Amino acid sequence: MMMRFQAPLLAVLSFGAALALVGQTPPPPQQGALAPANIAKSRPKPPFDLTGTWQHGGGQNNNFRFSPPDGFKLTPFAQAHFDAARKATAEGKVYQDDIGNCWPAGLPVIMTRVWPIAMIQLPTAIYMISGFMNSIRIIYLDGRPHSDPDVVVPSFSGESIGHWENDALVVDTRYFVDDHHWLDGGIPLTDKFQMIERIRLIDKGATMEVEYTATDPKSWVGEWKWTKRFRRLDDTDITEASCLPDLNEHMPSVKAEHTGR
Repeated sequence: MMMRFQAPLLAVLSFGAALALVGQTPPPPQQGALAPANIAKSRPKPPFDLTGTWQHGGGQNNNFRFSPPDGFKLTPFAQAHFDAARKATAEGKVYQDDIGNCWPAGLPVIMTRVWPIAMIQLPTAIYMISGFMNSIRIIYLDGRPHSDPDVVVPSFSGESIGHWENDALVVDTRYFVDDHHWLDGGIPLTDKFQMIERIRLIDKGATMEVEYTATDPKSWVGEWKWTKRFRRLDDTDITEASCLPDLNEHMPSVKAEHTGR
């Protein structure tokens, strides 16, 4: 695991050394989202503040699962997994339950399931903590671009960069891991997965509406769009929720005789 963090560092050092050799001054490093100087910069006032605790409250089909539109087409790679998942379900088994084995759920799962999400909005970023295994997500709002794809470290929640468009927050998330990461129903997510969210507050701020547009050319053709709504919970706090393999080893979804692998 340590090797995954060495490559980006070496690339950054090499880039700085190359600029020094040609007599150019390296650009200043990106200030952290919590740097006081970054937070204090003058910025337009955002149209809303998402600070609070939110819980899924329905949307298209009013459920917590994904529902592909009519005509939705998977690639042969993803179709093979999807068919295997349906076969496992018919046999009363769970297919590839990596979450049950304590792999991170990542996006979009933490944004579409029943567990509440705590959000703290700053001028530079929105920090999210999910009630699902305390997964963390950060949406950067300080104008930074996406990282260089050659040096970025992929993750289960990806890299989220947001900007304001009128009454909506538009978030572009990319750079995901390429294994142990699932959408739903046995549909795998790959390093080509990208998700765009348009977030609005409606019902006088009591409801957060999120329009999702997801693409992953390795797993499906075209765009997958859906909408979810979250209700504000002023009487709820996020508590510690850890996934411990020793406590999960007797769960049917992780026992060999109950899994369709």
